[in-house]
Amino acid sequence: MEYCKITTDETLRENIRHGSNIYPFAYYPENICQFDFCRIDWHWHHELELLYVSEGSLLCLVGTDKIELSEGCALFINSGILHRFEGKNSAFIPNIVFSPALLADEKSLIYEKYIAPVINSFVPYLILEPRTEWQNHALEILSEIFALQEPDSQNELRTVRLLMQIWDMMFSHSDFSSGAPEFHRMSHKQARLQTMMQYIHDHYTEEISLDDIAASASISKSGALHIFKSGIRISPVAYLIQYRLAQAAEQLNTTQKSVSSIAKETGFADSGYFCRKFRQHYNMSPNEYRHSFKISLKDCALSSVMLLYKHPLSC
Repeated sequence: MEYCKITTDETLRENIRHGSNIYPFAYYPENICQFDFCRIDWHWHHELELLYVSEGSLLCLVGTDKIELSEGCALFINSGILHRFEGKNSAFIPNIVFSPALLADEKSLIYEKYIAPVINSFVPYLILEPRTEWQNHALEILSEIFALQEPDSQNELRTVRLLMQIWDMMFSHSDFSSGAPEFHRMSHKQARLQTMMQYIHDHYTEEISLDDIAASASISKSGALHIFKSGIRISPVAYLIQYRLAQAAEQLNTTQKSVSSIAKETGFADSGYFCRKFRQHYNMSPNEYRHSFKISLKDCALSSVMLLYKHPLSC
C-alpha cells in the first residue's frame, strides 16, 4: 500500500498549495487509513479547514486540545493553528481547505467585518454536532459542498455560496472574541514549539540533549519544557523518544533490517533500552510489532477498499 503523507517546512507549515491562485479551494475525500500509521502528523496552514467524519471516528489534536470527533460531526480549524489527526481504524474524513480570501476580498467591508474577526481571534477551532440545530444545518450544507465536487463540474459559484452560508452561521452563533491568548494563531510560543519539533525531526538520529533542543529556539531548558508541556503535553525529551520510536516502527514495517540496526539508525545507542521503550509505547516487542503490522495492514487494506468503493480517494 502506498501512503499519502503530509510534507512541511521547518516551521511545520504544510507545503502543498490548496487550490490555485484564482480559486484557492481544495476538496480531499480522504480515508485516515491511507496515511502512514493512520495518522496525519502535526502541520498548519494559513488556509481554513472544515473536516467531517463521515464514517468511523477521529482523534483531533488542535493546539493544546484533544478532541474525539465521532461519526456525523465536523471540525472547523482556524487559520495558522497547529493540528494533527489520528485514527485507530479506517475512517472516511472528507475535508475542504480554503483561503479566507475566497469568501471576500481582503480590502472589502465584508472581509473587515466578518472574516478578519474570525481568523484574528483567539478561537482555534469549532466543533459542529448534529444535536445542535444550527450546527446540524451547517453539516447538511457541508455535505452539499462535498457532493458538488465532481471533476470538471461547474461548481465554483455554488460552492462559495454554500460556504458563505456556513460562515454566516458560525459567525452569528459563536463568540470569536472569547478564548485564551495562548490559542492565538501562530503565537510566539507556537512558532518556537515548531522550531524545536523540526530540530528534533532533523537530528533525531544524533545524540541530542534538552540543551540542544532549547538552543535551537534560543530559549532556556525550562522555557523549552514549558512550551512543550503547554503545547503538546509532553516534554521535549519524551517527544524525541516518541519520534524515534515512530521512525523505528516505520522501518520495522518497510524494511527487513535487524532490530539492533534499526535501533542504532533511529538514535538509540543501546538496543536493549530501545526494546524496553518500544514495548512501553506499543505494548509489544519490535518483532511482535513487525508481525502484527502485516496482519493489521491486510485488515486495513480490506476496510479501505470497502470505504473507497463508496468514496473514491484523492491523494
